Amino acid sequence: MTTLLQSPLMKDPERLQQRLKEIPAEPGVYFMHSRQGDILYIGKSKTLRNRVRSYFRESRMHSPRIEMMVQQVAEIEFIVTDTEAEALALEANLIKRHQPYYNVLLKDDKKYPYVCITWSEDYPRFFVTRKRSLGRKGDRYYGPYVDSRLLRYTLGLMKRIFPLRQRRKPLFKNRTCLNYDIGRCPGVCQKVVSPDEYRQTVQKVAMVFQGRSNELVEALTEQMMQAAENERFEKAAQLRDQIKAVSALNADQKVSLPDDRVSRDVIALAADDHHCAIQLFQVRAGRLVGRLGFFTELPENLGEDRDVEYGKILQHVLENHYANVDGVEIPSEILVQYPLRDQEWLAGFLGDRRNAKVQIIQPQRQLKADLIAMVERNAQHELNRTQRAADRNLKAMEDLATLLDLPELPKRIEGYDISHIQGSNAVASQVVFIDGVPAKQDYRHYKIKNPDIHIGRSDDFASMAEIMRRRFRKGLTKDAPDLIMIDGGKGQLSAVMKVMEDLDLVDKLNIVSLAKKQEQVYFPYESEPISSEKDQPGIQLLRRVRDESHRFAVSFHRQQRMKSSRRSQLDDIPRLGHHRKKQLLAHFHSLDYLREAKPEQIAEVKGIGPRLAEDIYNYFHPKN
Repeated sequence: MTTLLQSPLMKDPERLQQRLKEIPAEPGVYFMHSRQGDILYIGKSKTLRNRVRSYFRESRMHSPRIEMMVQQVAEIEFIVTDTEAEALALEANLIKRHQPYYNVLLKDDKKYPYVCITWSEDYPRFFVTRKRSLGRKGDRYYGPYVDSRLLRYTLGLMKRIFPLRQRRKPLFKNRTCLNYDIGRCPGVCQKVVSPDEYRQTVQKVAMVFQGRSNELVEALTEQMMQAAENERFEKAAQLRDQIKAVSALNADQKVSLPDDRVSRDVIALAADDHHCAIQLFQVRAGRLVGRLGFFTELPENLGEDRDVEYGKILQHVLENHYANVDGVEIPSEILVQYPLRDQEWLAGFLGDRRNAKVQIIQPQRQLKADLIAMVERNAQHELNRTQRAADRNLKAMEDLATLLDLPELPKRIEGYDISHIQGSNAVASQVVFIDGVPAKQDYRHYKIKNPDIHIGRSDDFASMAEIMRRRFRKGLTKDAPDLIMIDGGKGQLSAVMKVMEDLDLVDKLNIVSLAKKQEQVYFPYESEPISSEKDQPGIQLLRRVRDESHRFAVSFHRQQRMKSSRRSQLDDIPRLGHHRKKQLLAHFHSLDYLREAKPEQIAEVKGIGPRLAEDIYNYFHPKN
């Protein structure tokens, strides 16, 4: 039973005034709670008292949506911070954690990629990812980038012209690989280069993703001239090649503006009745060096004054973006499509971080207004593209619901597949599609635990039954699927249904199987496939789920197979740890010599006693 708070504050003026008096005139974060205790809204302000009071003034002019929220507020809480910067960072974290209904929520749908630099490591790595994790302090994410192809090309080019770490793990234990020999890597695995020296190289590449390519070219040119003066011509030639490559990156991205020495960001959005696409163009020295994209769902009841709500969305994007960049990456000028609610405050805050003045301008005419219009057109194209994809997925779900006679649209579909080679390293995959789109954060893989399945003996029916039992052994949870698709035919489906009968879930889950050869869909307990066409949208959606579950299962199986191939035969000997294995191999130099050794010879190795030596000998010479 939900415990209700007191009545809404708007219905109790005396309590409202008392609560407002308790709020300090300091920077911090405030929470609006409903009668049920739910958090309706989280905000921040440099002066909490003034901001919270503005919601309840008699002369207030809110949009219908915000007015609806104000009428529901039953309690106000706050957290005081020392600075406005702390309030901004705290607000962003709290919104992400609590997901309040009335806040603008940028969709974290893994749509656009980032570049991550792992500054938390002694030798930082670069990699492209669609998942922004805040697990390691110090790691930096640049993006999200709209053009993933250009992003990967840029990163690949940087790895070719700058000596960077190429692998996550070393290829060899005691020597460098070919990348070091051809100058692609400075020998990170063997620590040929010091961490400080390597980080200087990484910082140069980071400048490209910070939009500071011109600064990098100037620094490299100075180094090239110095190397030539000192007659280090090979080093000068290497720097020359780096300058050419960096200069060519944005050569065709010229933006026509008279004051092209000014660094500026340009942000605009395009919206329909339900969704909003936002784009942020980074212009440095007259060149477009970055194009970032964001996406959000529009709240209901926006009312007629949409410009105010759009301004709030733009401000939220800018606050989130600049909270995660270094001060040198903040431009001197930001062009916005709509006025921001806290425009003056945000400009001052960014100026303090940049240690120089930052202007936020809403241009009305001439070239800067044309630049806003260009960004808006790109946002509109992205919105249209996203909407077309959403329409196709909706059509596929509707067709699938009709085809399978489902009570509602299959918004969450789970697909399962088994992968092995003659029973070895048998694994299974679980993939999830939400609204017709892969939700990779919900993927799972399983190792088959059935002792009867091993090298030389496979059983896909038993494997599939095991996985379904493990998945639903606790019954239906809040993430229960609307549809389950089994990769296989009637045999796999029958094995699954026996498990569902044991778990009493037959009538609670919708389950079908998709056979590979004829793309035929089977219902449980039916001997004939349902009547369908291969190219109809619902079947195509099932095939996408089936193909993705197959890909995910095969990739995990390969990982397990690679791990098995790397394991030493000595791993199977009890009480033989890593250090003792090293001692044995150092003494005998190979497993062949160890296999031929007598127990007394094995016992001569330091740390190997007579009993363990006997076990090692018996392992290589089993007594049948």
